[in-house]
Amino acid sequence: MEQSKIDRINQLTQISRQRELTEEEQAERQALRREYIDSVKQSLIGHLDNTVIVDAQGVRRPLKPRGPVN
Repeated sequence: MEQSKIDRINQLTQISRQRELTEEEQAERQALRREYIDSVKQSLIGHLDNTVIVDAQGVRRPLKPRGPVN
């Protein structure tokens, strides 16, 4: 996710502490938050897909998929 979008989330949060957000601002913040959460999930999945377990004998085994992430 682009830093400018993260900055916008923070800006909208700061504004919400000073006054109530308009419907458009609330919708924008919600969409940006969803995009941020999705990007964090994808990043985590990428890291886990490249993670291996090394047992006591030195055998490297990839992590087994556990199913879809919601």
